[in-house]
Amino acid sequence: MAETELATIARPYARAAFSFALDQVDGLVAWSRMLSLLAATAREDIVRRALDDPSLSDEQGSDLLITVMGDELSEEGRNFVAVLSAYSRVELLPNIAEMFELLKANHEKTMDVEVSSAFEVTQSEKGALSKALNTRLQRDINLETSIDKSLIGGVVIKAEDTVIDDSVRGKIQKLSNVLG
Repeated sequence: MAETELATIARPYARAAFSFALDQVDGLVAWSRMLSLLAATAREDIVRRALDDPSLSDEQGSDLLITVMGDELSEEGRNFVAVLSAYSRVELLPNIAEMFELLKANHEKTMDVEVSSAFEVTQSEKGALSKALNTRLQRDINLETSIDKSLIGGVVIKAEDTVIDDSVRGKIQKLSNVLG
């Protein structure tokens, strides 16, 4: 299935989980953790192969995930897995978890931003970038930085579905595309 199709199908499940979580004490944190763990589990090759086994019924697939997750799932989390499994939607767990996190971030007015730089970003640069993004986006910024020597120079900033590539490598690739 195309990524856009997966997102379209996953969206109502993410919204349902988010809506339910909002009504619970510490629900956003608990559901964020559960969905993150479920998504990671569903991505594992051995689990994916088992869930793709045609001899496995939907109920057995649900039981498998619930057993693997153990005490990490609440009763509502187990019900959520059972519903996903009943409609053959378990493969959507990574998409659901990602959408849930976006809904959570929008609700909390936060945004995770990843900055890749050819060189180490200093604390003062991190502070200035966080402040500029906070002002522009009107959100609290959770900034993570990493070093990527292949960028040669400059930075790549990723914020949700926006990517700003101001790296030397990116500029060389753009020039190469233009020269064709």
